[in-house]
Amino acid sequence: MKIIKYLFFLLLLVVIGGGVYVATINGEFQIEESRVIDAPDELLFNTINEYKTWEKWGPWMDESDDFIMDYSEKTSGEGASYSWKSETEGDGRMQTEKAVPFTSIDQKITFITPMGESNSDIYWKFEKIEEKKTKVTWGMKGKQSFMEKAFWVTQDSTFSQMLRPMYQRGLKNLDNYTKEEMQKYAVSVDGITEHAGGFYMYTATASSIATISEKMAQMLPAVDSYMKQNNLPQTGMPFTIYNNFSEEQGTAIFSTAIPTRDKVVTPKDSAILCDFLPKQKVVKTTLKGDYTNLKEAWETGYKYITDNGLELDEKSPAFEVYRVESTLQPNPADWVTEIYIPIK
Repeated sequence: MKIIKYLFFLLLLVVIGGGVYVATINGEFQIEESRVIDAPDELLFNTINEYKTWEKWGPWMDESDDFIMDYSEKTSGEGASYSWKSETEGDGRMQTEKAVPFTSIDQKITFITPMGESNSDIYWKFEKIEEKKTKVTWGMKGKQSFMEKAFWVTQDSTFSQMLRPMYQRGLKNLDNYTKEEMQKYAVSVDGITEHAGGFYMYTATASSIATISEKMAQMLPAVDSYMKQNNLPQTGMPFTIYNNFSEEQGTAIFSTAIPTRDKVVTPKDSAILCDFLPKQKVVKTTLKGDYTNLKEAWETGYKYITDNGLELDEKSPAFEVYRVESTLQPNPADWVTEIYIPIK
């Protein structure tokens, strides 16, 4: 009997000692991982701010195939939330507390465990490095309960050590998902139509085909600035007229333009001029996607003309209208460019 009492007393000392040891452990934790992603900050913010995209890149999806997601009526912005159930990974919920476009997102995550509910803070930071490059930081901080600290004492790794690889994998998944979304595109020929034409303000130059985009990025703001300074109304979306385009020589003469309502007489030394686009019959082709796919879109339009026995109007230059561009949509997959090729 004395031996049993001794063993019981010894066990009690171990339990008390263990409890004291666990109680002295600092339960506060914070982990964060960062990754530089080749995508605009606005696009990345919008992706993470919308909970329905998390199924596409969330790292826990790699861990289990029994996740059941349940979304609230609001899935993006402050007050948005979702919950999940999984026999292998456990249950939980997430809610957005604050969203500052396109800088940061604060969220609250709750894990439902046999030891009760565990709440932690999730935070996202978006740092614009270049026009289309963003540093994304994903972090989590909180304080473990006594039971949680006791549990992790028995494990081979800490809670932070367990989560860190998951965060790294999640950011890598986000990178890959974003790239795939940005690369989506579609080309369609709308057929023969009539373009209404009209007056437009423009500036022209000659350059190699390879530097057209770079030149346009300088020219279009100049036209826009001139129109604003002179209170000229913009009556349509910006466009580019290809006065001459030679793939053999690799050169082009083109004008970047913005439609306006009336004829404008500019000073003789002005680099910004006014001209008129006539009403004309055209073959219209639409590209939804990045400008890197424009070559395919132009070739599709010309092929339609050849296949249908149509004749080009050599006197009228072809042009492309930027119906939806980067200032309206951060995702290149959502850009819309209309190509107009004049025919007789």
